[in-house]
Amino acid sequence: MTIRSEDDELWIRRFRPSPDSAVSLVCFPHAGGSASAYFGFSEALAPSVEVLAVQYPGRQDRRWEAPGRTVAELADGVTDALADRPGRLLALFGHSMGGAIAFEVARRLEARGRAPVALFVSGRRAPSRHRETLGAGPPRDEAAGPPTDEEIVAELGRLGGTDAAVLADTALMRMLLPVVRADYRVAGSYRGEPGAAVGCPLTVLVGDRDPETTIEEAGAWRAHATGAFGMRVCPGGHFFIESNRSEVIGVIAEALLPVGGV
Repeated sequence: MTIRSEDDELWIRRFRPSPDSAVSLVCFPHAGGSASAYFGFSEALAPSVEVLAVQYPGRQDRRWEAPGRTVAELADGVTDALADRPGRLLALFGHSMGGAIAFEVARRLEARGRAPVALFVSGRRAPSRHRETLGAGPPRDEAAGPPTDEEIVAELGRLGGTDAAVLADTALMRMLLPVVRADYRVAGSYRGEPGAAVGCPLTVLVGDRDPETTIEEAGAWRAHATGAFGMRVCPGGHFFIESNRSEVIGVIAEALLPVGGV
């Protein structure tokens, strides 16, 4: 069960409060994902690190809201929810589309004088690396028009990360596809500002067989960090954060150790 306190915003979910932790890790889901994607992270990192999972509009308990339209719009909403939040130091983790949003939130928090102690970007190419895609997925000719529902379902199956039973449930997919389609537009339309960078330590993670982000595209994040930069190549595809969760958790724990997070 999700536990909230009075200071929780629409954007934040806490699955396992850890009142004695020094650092809160704010986790940003992938395209089509929701806060519950990070339930496992919260279990693994508690009580040393409290995980705050971001809930985008348009899904689960925010399903009646319109999905976000741009990375900037979503980043603004999360930043407003976090900037004046009292208490612990903040670290940010984002996977795929969530990596772009986490990066923009980090920039906004730094501008407001509340810089994160660490930023982790997973499975997302650098803002300076663009592909002619509709979001997550292979290159697609714009003249072909938007992808069909069948094409999106096939793409979700190709990437992994979505249970086969969910993909086979026609009624459930009819509910999920508008959100996935909207998120693909968000992810695919993102273009970082020229010279955009963060000053907080930046760690990039990428799967060695990820069709969405090559090792070179991940390494290009170095140009967007004015402070410490590190990169970890993990075995696996786009959702290596699930197949190799223990390794990812280890990277986070090692990075947060100096700031009292573990």
